[in-house]
Amino acid sequence: MTRSSDSVIERQNYGAGEKAMAEEQREDLLTVHEVAQRLRVDDTTVRRWIKSGAMEAVALPHRGKRQAYRVKKTTLDTLLGKPLPIE
Repeated sequence: MTRSSDSVIERQNYGAGEKAMAEEQREDLLTVHEVAQRLRVDDTTVRRWIKSGAMEAVALPHRGKRQAYRVKKTTLDTLLGKPLPIE
């Protein structure tokens, strides 16, 4: 692909609703470090829980030593026993 075709792809217009939804979904995903801070444990512990299946997470494509994960905020809220808001 050439540079000009890359810029055409980047210029795609998304509706305001789609943009808001994408940002909302991003806010609902927590990094391993954020989860570890909230649970007051080490990052390695959270990774161990994810790998063992004790905590549900989304694996991201990666290049490097460590697999990148994101944990849904609802998963953490459930683990902490917080009730989900009624909408």
